[in-house]
Amino acid sequence: MNKSLASLFLLAASSSVAYAAPASGPNMSAIIMFLIFIAGTMGITWWAARRTQTTADFYTAGGGISGFQNGLAIAGDYLSAASFLGIAGMVYVSGFDGMIYAIGFMFGWPVVMFLIAERLRNLGRYNFADVTAFRLKQTPMRVLAASASLLIIALYLIAQMVGAGKLIVLLFNINYTTAVLIVGSLMMVYVTFGGMTATTWVQIIKAVLMLFGATLMTFLVLKAFSFSPDQLLKEAVDIHPTGRDILAPGSSVSSNPLNALSLGIALAFGTAGLPHILMRFFTVANAKEARKSVIWASSFIGYFYILTFIIGFGAIALLVRHPEFYITDAQGNFDMLKSLIGGTNMVAVHLANAVGGHLLLGFLAAVTFATIVAVVAGLALAGAAAISHDLYANVFAKETATEEKQMRISRLSTISLGVLSIILGIIFENQNVAFMVGLAFAIAASSNFPVLVLSISWRGCTTRGATIGGFLGLITATVWVVLSKTVWVDVFGYAEPITPFPNPGILSIPLAFFAIWLFSVLDKSADAAKEKAAFDALTVRSQTGLGASQASAH
Repeated sequence: MNKSLASLFLLAASSSVAYAAPASGPNMSAIIMFLIFIAGTMGITWWAARRTQTTADFYTAGGGISGFQNGLAIAGDYLSAASFLGIAGMVYVSGFDGMIYAIGFMFGWPVVMFLIAERLRNLGRYNFADVTAFRLKQTPMRVLAASASLLIIALYLIAQMVGAGKLIVLLFNINYTTAVLIVGSLMMVYVTFGGMTATTWVQIIKAVLMLFGATLMTFLVLKAFSFSPDQLLKEAVDIHPTGRDILAPGSSVSSNPLNALSLGIALAFGTAGLPHILMRFFTVANAKEARKSVIWASSFIGYFYILTFIIGFGAIALLVRHPEFYITDAQGNFDMLKSLIGGTNMVAVHLANAVGGHLLLGFLAAVTFATIVAVVAGLALAGAAAISHDLYANVFAKETATEEKQMRISRLSTISLGVLSIILGIIFENQNVAFMVGLAFAIAASSNFPVLVLSISWRGCTTRGATIGGFLGLITATVWVVLSKTVWVDVFGYAEPITPFPNPGILSIPLAFFAIWLFSVLDKSADAAKEKAAFDALTVRSQTGLGASQASAH
């Protein structure tokens, strides 16, 4: 992408904002910081585009990212709209129970650290499907991986697009559909032209800004209560409609223990099945750097989630002092849980305005926007890899898939995913973003995770078992979600859901593991014997890295 194209897109973005916003409305600090961010990231994309010549450059930045840089980029990828907007909003509504998502998101990292990261880097080339296809059959493994990845990416995209759309509507007072179009268009430019290099550096910059912004907000919240957490929590308890219940973990669990357990299992194991997170381990040079990536990412992410807890309770205590943030009746009364302008996903944004004024609001809005665009770009890149590398290059075209053709398919896939993300963002406008990401985790834990873990750690795993078990987990989780209140009632408009609770993990994850084991044990074919014999080569490669190369094909 050349400079003139970047300038043209920047002008178009700024013009759309200027045209759509009313004369009295938009926050000028936010607009200026938005445009600075867009200009900076367009510059990165232009720089990266000149270095993105091959599929290895496009998917993995040529393997040239350090462990520390990749740790920041993973944190940037992982700290999505759900992590900031969604969790802060859930703490505001449910108190301590709102942290169940943060605890679950965090718990997944030891699983990645000890079961996945090093082996993934030693065995794979561009994405985790390379690992599952190392000793199992290429076509069924890649079709399964692509099917699961695209569904997970679609759910994840919904959360990011809804968060971005609501944020821009709140700040610029423009149409929600227009806001979603802007985000989707930016994502398509970053990924189509800059590939993984541009996406990585956008994520690194965004992670630094996000950590700084959340730290500053936490400092200002605590400063308002003389740096006394006790005073902060006391005021939150006095204000919140549920009183001391916001400090008592378990109210959400007691209402439906199976759903809470199901959610916890999915969050714990879903991280190890997310295609855009797993893809990041191929951007480093070796397994040692992959391990460093996890350690740095876990540190940054854990620190950030501690801050969201304080931000959520700070919002309870401070926002009610600002009636202008709520939709009020004729007497000036409002319901703090139902009347917040922009909905509870915008709690953190309103809190920034309350503690730091328009300047902090503008900064936080720009950072949150950067968060969403960076995550959407990572998702689109993982989706493009599933379509181009897994389906096109290894299933349909096979030996005829040249580098040039793969790059063309990748970029067309990115554009298609951008259009899909815009459509889904519009359809699911009113969903809580953290909840939507929870569903994506459930599907990742029900399909990708069982297949990935058993294919690299159990000699008896066969293609037949992995395919049946993976698809069974995928279909069970998907059908369960569709028949739950989230889709069946809230989207389709039926009166009652068919499934008793929305999170499918408690059924779909054990079912996938059991099916992989059962159909692998029952598989007595000659191919199964060869696949079991190939386990020794896989073990040596996964543990030592001998033969692993960023540029080599299997």
